Amino acid sequence: MIITDWVHVFAGAFILISLALGTWVHPYWYFFTAFVGANLFQYGFSKFCPLAMILKKLGVQESREGKGCYQK
Repeated sequence: MIITDWVHVFAGAFILISLALGTWVHPYWYFFTAFVGANLFQYGFSKFCPLAMILKKLGVQESREGKGCYQK
């Protein structure tokens, strides 16, 4: 998996977890859902994503070039 795949996995997991916590623990957890959504929204305009920077420093692959069925 490449960086963008991991960003989508993390964002989806955080949204689902915070929705569950907001439903069963306390409604203030919905603010975390809003934060994740706002971060995804601002990424669309600025292309700045803190998680992507962290993953890049950890050595996660940035593109699929040269990887089997994903070759162009």
